[in-house]
Amino acid sequence: MATIFMAVLGAGVGLGLLLIVQGIRGRRILPTSDRFFPSGTSAAAATAWLVGALMAGLIVLAITRWIGAGIGVVMVGLTLPWFFGGARLTKGEIDRTQAVATWAEMVRDNMAGAAGLEQALMAAADIAPPAIANEVRVFANELEARPIAEALALLGERLESPAADLVVVSLANAARMEGRDLGPLLTRLAESIRGDVRMRMRVQVGRTRIQTSSKIVLGVIGFTIGLVYATSRDLLQVYDTAEGQIWLIGVFAMFIASLGLMKYFAQIQMPERFTARRTGSRVDLGRLR
Repeated sequence: MATIFMAVLGAGVGLGLLLIVQGIRGRRILPTSDRFFPSGTSAAAATAWLVGALMAGLIVLAITRWIGAGIGVVMVGLTLPWFFGGARLTKGEIDRTQAVATWAEMVRDNMAGAAGLEQALMAAADIAPPAIANEVRVFANELEARPIAEALALLGERLESPAADLVVVSLANAARMEGRDLGPLLTRLAESIRGDVRMRMRVQVGRTRIQTSSKIVLGVIGFTIGLVYATSRDLLQVYDTAEGQIWLIGVFAMFIASLGLMKYFAQIQMPERFTARRTGSRVDLGRLR
């Protein structure tokens, strides 16, 4: 046990020296917080969770004297935000997709009383849904200084949504063809986008149920381990050896891998995006690689 403890201390000293050297050289060797935390997580929240995971690992190490348990608790602590997080981000994506469908219908309705497509887009920008209002207002300002196809290309880049890309492609093609048959096309696109939103909401409900069940399982596992350690310490003597510590880390690794598989299979595979892509001085519409 002392040998393992000294090895861990030596590895920590080496890692600290490496971080100092790379920091002086201005190079990043550690992954960003987005690899462990949902997008949009503030640096303060990520740091607080990281410190909490390290403190939990140290507490477990102090109680059990098992280095493997301490490392495992830290690993699990870093995995939980990634596994359970993302619900707020998913809701934001759904709201933006729904807003794109509403905006497409606004453009369609405004075309009936507007002089042309560009005027309809300008009118729709004033009443755009809140989820995409900022992007659409910037787009309306750019229409005054850029060709409509280029402004639509920039709008598609800012919205970063497959649904928005389809609407942008349709509007750009309509601008070339002077808006022929654009109304029925926007209607069909809005209906298709709303159907996609309904599907994603059903999937999100299923994911929420799985995450709730996972939280219950995690709580039961933690309580059971604590109870066994407090009342039947003899059953866990096998983990006092170096070999037992290795197996303990393996158990934690398998547990984290199972969480990763659950997260992977619960994700929605988004279609390949369409985007407005510049080529030289003109704007082409093509597939995003």
